[in-house]
Amino acid sequence: MGVKFKLTFMSFLQFFIWGAWLITVGNYWFATKQWNGAEFGAIFSTLGLSSLIMPALTGIIADKWVNAERLYGLLHILGGLAIAFIPQVDNPGTFFWVIFAAMLCYMPTISLSNSIAYTILKNNQFDVIKVFPPIRVWGTIGFIVAMWITNLTGNKASANMFYISAIASIFLGVYSFTLPKCPPQRLTSKDSSIVEMLGLNAFKLFTNYKMALFFIFSMFLGAALQLTNMYGDTFLSDFSKMPAYADSFVVKYSTIIMSISQISETLFILAIPFFLRKFGIKQVILISMLAWVLRFGLFAYGDPAGGLWMIILSCIVYGMAFDFFNISGSLFVETTTDSSIRSSAQGVFMMMTNGFGAIFGSSVSGYLIDHYFTHDGSKDWHSIWLTFAIYALVIAIAFALMFKHKHNPNDVEHIGH
Repeated sequence: MGVKFKLTFMSFLQFFIWGAWLITVGNYWFATKQWNGAEFGAIFSTLGLSSLIMPALTGIIADKWVNAERLYGLLHILGGLAIAFIPQVDNPGTFFWVIFAAMLCYMPTISLSNSIAYTILKNNQFDVIKVFPPIRVWGTIGFIVAMWITNLTGNKASANMFYISAIASIFLGVYSFTLPKCPPQRLTSKDSSIVEMLGLNAFKLFTNYKMALFFIFSMFLGAALQLTNMYGDTFLSDFSKMPAYADSFVVKYSTIIMSISQISETLFILAIPFFLRKFGIKQVILISMLAWVLRFGLFAYGDPAGGLWMIILSCIVYGMAFDFFNISGSLFVETTTDSSIRSSAQGVFMMMTNGFGAIFGSSVSGYLIDHYFTHDGSKDWHSIWLTFAIYALVIAIAFALMFKHKHNPNDVEHIGH
């Protein structure tokens, strides 16, 4: 079994685990359990809370003490056991803590999977810029396959979604031990400082103006990343309250419609090497930010009838919005940091986007929607999406003005080696 195939299978399962429940957990929460909506936002905050410390911490452990692939496998096994326990939970308070435990194990595996792939590819003399995106695209395919299985088997509001996820997680955990070894660097000496001995070198990146600015914008854009995961399916399902749209395909198969976003990702991931070489990291991230403006703006004006094309186009644009930032950002961190802090630097990037960013986005958006855009129990989705679009536009303009980076195509040709 070739190295690229092994990494491709790893990527597929990595996001299959998430896709089995992330988009449909709202249906389980509201329809099956009939729990309070006010507590639902806390479920998505677990993604952010677990990303605050765990990716950076596990990155440090992988850089200093434990083989990355072994740590990765152990986390998936423990996370799978936690997910398997979720259907036994009978109250929202306990549900929060169990899903939090699962996310403490799962969220750091996203950045770990990147550093494992980069390490193995470089050890086998592959060009990371060319080879990694086609491997990573199978993660998105895994997410789509899981969404479709959950929806088409009638489990989009069932506890079975968690069992599907748990089985995949435990299997991936065991499979991880068959991957090529990714030993820690252990480059510290007896004269090393406390910071070096504890593996906190990656946090020194904040003393570099460009890297600090990049991480700050990662946080602000990370706030936008989970908004459609949190509200997209609910937004489409809310059209059922309007008699004209109650029996529409969009309402009936909202998860399938939302999966167009992930299908779009597969195309844009493969386009990343071309765009990076042609335009450079700054322009690619700026394109991502402008794509978020379109993503939210099109949702603001879309509907299941005459505006259906806007909803579909919004889902297509999502691929560019999400991947041009997430994948390109990960490659930027990989290619501008020393190999001795590879895993922990990826952990810091994850901490800023899915940690601080996700908490900021979920808490602020939840407050704004409850206080300004909810009237008599109904959400003003047009104003909600327009507000998100304006936010993304402000971030894009600020990034264009503040982040200084001159693109040199010759540099990009060599950074994958």
